[in-house]
Order: sequence, then C-alpha cells, then structure tokens
Amino acid sequence: MLKRVICVVGARPNFMKIAPLMRCLSRSRVVEPYLLHTGQHYDAAMKATFFEQLHIPEPDEDLGVGSGSHAVQTAEIMRRFEPVLDAQTPDAVVVVGDVNSTIACALVAAKKGVPVVHVEAGLRSFDRDMPEEINRVLTDQLSDLLFTTERGALANLEREGIDPARVHFVGNVMIDTLLDNRQRAPSVGEVLAAGGVADVPSDRFGVVTLHRPSNVDDVDTLGRLIDTLGTLSAELPLLFPLHPRTAARLESAGLMERARAACVLLPPLDYLRMLGLLQNAIMVLTDSGGIQEETTAMGVPCITLRENTERPITVEAGTNTIVGNDRARILGAARDVLRDGGKAGCIPELWDGHAAERILRVLEDWFRAKQ
Repeated sequence: MLKRVICVVGARPNFMKIAPLMRCLSRSRVVEPYLLHTGQHYDAAMKATFFEQLHIPEPDEDLGVGSGSHAVQTAEIMRRFEPVLDAQTPDAVVVVGDVNSTIACALVAAKKGVPVVHVEAGLRSFDRDMPEEINRVLTDQLSDLLFTTERGALANLEREGIDPARVHFVGNVMIDTLLDNRQRAPSVGEVLAAGGVADVPSDRFGVVTLHRPSNVDDVDTLGRLIDTLGTLSAELPLLFPLHPRTAARLESAGLMERARAACVLLPPLDYLRMLGLLQNAIMVLTDSGGIQEETTAMGVPCITLRENTERPITVEAGTNTIVGNDRARILGAARDVLRDGGKAGCIPELWDGHAAERILRVLEDWFRAKQ
C-alpha cells in the first residue's frame, strides 16, 4: 500500500523546491504525493506561470489563504490545513524552506502526530529579527526527517539538540530545478524586449533584487540604497525587477523617480526570465537567499545586501560576498567585480541536480523501516 505524503507549497521560493520533488515522488512505488498549495503567494497569474513553467501538477488542494500579517497568515493556514490533514490521513507531511506555510503546516501535523519532513533544514542566519529564522528553527524542532543542503547545517542542528540520525545531507533541490531549466531560459534580449527596454546592452549589465524589510521598510535606508545603485549604474547598467512589496515601498516613500533614474526598472519576472538575466549578468546585487544559491551554482558574482546569510556555503565556497547596506562596502565589492571578475568560487558538494532523487531514496527506506 502506497504511503500518502502531503507536500506543502506556499510561496514563490517554494515552487522551485517542490518541482523536482513532485517529479520524483510521482514515480515512486512506495510514496503517493498529494500536493497542497496554501495560497500564501496570492498572485494567481504568477502562481499559474510558475506551475506551468516548472511542470508542477495542479494542486490537489488550494487553501487560498492570501496575504496578511505573519500572525494572521500563519493562523489562517493552520485553520484551513487541519481539516485537509484529517480528511487525507497522510503518512507524512513534507514542508520546504522557511516561509509561513512551512511552520504553519509543520505545527498542525506535529500536533496531530503526523511525521514532518523538512527539506532545506539546518540553515541559520543567527538573526532572530528575521521571521524566516524563527520559522526555520521551529520547523526543524518539529521534524522527524531533516534534509540539508550543505554539510555545515548538521552542526547547527546538533547544537539545538536534534538527533543526527534524523538528518540527511542530500544537496539542494533548488539547484535541481536550475540545472533542469537553464537551457530553457529566454535570451536577455527577449527578456528586455518583453519589459519594454531597448537601450541596455544584453552582454554587460548587473541585476538587482530587493525585498527584505531591513532594506525596504525604512525610508532612509531605502533611499541610500537607491542612491548607491545610481552611482554604480554609471559604471554598469543595472536591471531591477521590482518585487511588489518593494514597488509599494518606493511609491509610498516618494522614491520611485529616484529609482527609475538609478536603475532600469522591470516588472516582476517569472522564473525562466529571471534565470535568463541571472545567468548572463556581470554581477547580482540582492538580499534574496535563493539568488545567493543560484548565482553560486552558475558562477556569477553575488553581492548580498545583508549583514548575514543563512547560506554560508555560498560565501565559503561560492561566489557570494556579504556587504550589508553600507554604500562604501557595496561600491567596493562591485568595483572589485568590474576590475577582476570577483570571487571565482566553486559548485558546492552535491549541488548536482540529483537532490530530489536522494530525498526519495531516504523517504522510501524510512517508510519501509517503519512497516
């Protein structure tokens, strides 16, 4: 009898992680996957685009939660997830990443006695001001099986009292998706034409992404970052796909015109178009954890506009440099890249496109051992 596993997806960063898992689990003779979308990412058009591009099957259940504060959103996911859990009686619940859907569904499952499986466990920024850090720590404490993307994550989990026998180093499912789709990404010219941009060279540009509260919620900080990007753009054209949250902050702060003068602003991009830009960029300036991983896997210099990272392997082995939001550090790191190409980096261990396959093998063995 197949083991039913509810796989939870909720927000844009989850889509790239769940796609290779669903493909592997659907071929298993041991596991029967049931895909649940919480609706935390509430842009229906964008969700549909990601599911279509990444060949993710239509969810078996969509909770349609939508936006809200962290407390409201987490509570609503829990409230709507519980009846699904009761009706489906799964043998396990698989959660990925560190968004509100991750901790909400893990909490409900754990309280109901359903085993929790956490993909991308053990990552730590050691910054409790980040809501995602709280989600990561608590989800790992609730999990029965923990799959890590880098070897250093095990030390974090052991410090927190987690039995290493429950931890499995399998690699990075996001890189599975990247390697599977890299050749499908449109050309830079196609991406620029779709965004109405005609005057940026397609072979020499940088990419900017910003969305973290530490960068966009304070008007002075956001203004300084925009001015710094404007200085850099005199040396390298900067393409800036605007996260909806960032666009709202720029508008409310009266900074949108300064942003337009500083960078080439683009609308939010789907996965393949963003991949097309990232893999051809001279450098990427970002506060996104996922982009730190993607640029490392592609050998593209990454300048992270945060004071810390939960993905230290991207700094230790990869192409990532942490600079915070300090003007001098940002410009210094960017000019290093322009002068000599920046950090060379290497591809981290097991970031080879087969992480989901390794996860499936562990899951199947785990279920067999429980029979």
